[in-house]
Amino acid sequence: MELLKRKTALVTGAARGIGKAIALKFASEGADVAFTDLTIDEAGLATQAEIEAFGVKAKGYASNAANFDEAHNVVAEILKDFGRIDVLVNNAGITRDGLMMRMTEQQWDMVIGVNLKSAFNFIHAVTPVMMKQKSGSIINMASVVGVSGNAGQANYSASKAGMIGLAKSIAKELGSRGIRANAIAPGFIITDMTAALSEEVKAEWAKQIPLRRGGTPEDVANVAVFLASDISSYVTGQVIHCCGGMNT
Repeated sequence: MELLKRKTALVTGAARGIGKAIALKFASEGADVAFTDLTIDEAGLATQAEIEAFGVKAKGYASNAANFDEAHNVVAEILKDFGRIDVLVNNAGITRDGLMMRMTEQQWDMVIGVNLKSAFNFIHAVTPVMMKQKSGSIINMASVVGVSGNAGQANYSASKAGMIGLAKSIAKELGSRGIRANAIAPGFIITDMTAALSEEVKAEWAKQIPLRRGGTPEDVANVAVFLASDISSYVTGQVIHCCGGMNT
C-alpha cells in the first residue's frame, strides 16, 4: 500500500535519526523526498541513496534551518527540482541542556533558533505553495517535554511547547485553504544520542513507560505517515503522543 504516492515531502534535519526514519518511511509509501541538513556529508548522501532505493526521487540539500533566507532559498530550489511540496516535516532540532541558573544566553538562543524558528522559517516558505495547491500537511516534531516540561531542559521544553502552539495556530489559520497542521510528541526514543546512555539510566527510563520500552525512530515515522497521508484528512490542530504511555 502506497499511502503517499504522487506526494512530495520535505523533511528538515533528516540526514540521520528520527528525520531519516521519517524520510525512509515516506519513500516506502511512495513519496518523493527532499530533505535538509546543516551539511550534506557522507551520511546525507547515504541517506539519499537509501531513499532512492525505494524507486522514488530524492535529494538532500545543505541548509541552516534556523536562517530565514536559507530556508526560503532551499524551498525555491526544491520547487524547481520537484515541482511541488505536499508535506512539510519540521524535524530539525538540537539540545543544549543545563539548569536555568547556569544556562547561557547562547544555549537558549541556539535551541530556540534551531528548534522553533526553523519551523517558522519553513512554514513561512511553503505556505504560498500549499495555498496555491489548496492542500498540504505540516507536521511539527515536538516532544513530551513540550507538554510536561523537564528539569534541565528549559530551552528545549520551551522550543517544543512552541512547536505545539505553532501547529495549532497554523491549523486555525490555514484550515480553510485545505492545509492541515499537527504535532508529534515523541517520548524516550532510542537514537544514537540516547544509545550512549548507560544501561542503568535506560532501565530507569523504561520503568516510567507503561509499555516498558523506549520507542524507535520507526515508531515516530509511522505516526508521521498517518499525518502526512489522506487517511488523516480530518485531523488538524492535534498533538499525537508517541511515548508508550509515558505522558498520560
